[in-house]
Amino acid sequence: MQINLVLAWLWITLGFVSGSLFGFNFNFLREDWLGGYSSNIRRLYRLGHISFFGLGVINLMFYITIRTLGMESALTVIASWAMVIGGMSMPICCFITAHYPKLKDFFYIPVISLIIGGLLTLWQVVHA
Repeated sequence: MQINLVLAWLWITLGFVSGSLFGFNFNFLREDWLGGYSSNIRRLYRLGHISFFGLGVINLMFYITIRTLGMESALTVIASWAMVIGGMSMPICCFITAHYPKLKDFFYIPVISLIIGGLLTLWQVVHA
């Protein structure tokens, strides 16, 4: 489960970095940046940026939950990798789909992974 802790802090840090990159160039202040505030490209960039933070925190919560309840099992390993795959693939899908909308079906990878990870974790918490 150490990988979830490492991913958590790496993703939180990448959230800071991606926000800084978007902010320091001040393009985000331009209404027409990436097609304007309501454009799909800009929405997906925002989603990718915030998913670093959100999924970093989710992986941190997963790590703390497993450690606190001492729930290490085969299901935990599957849940751990599902959280890692979901966490890593979500921002990638966001940024790629922003420029290649036809690849939107790749969102099934993070979504299904995170649902599996969440369900397996919930199962273990309920049965702990």
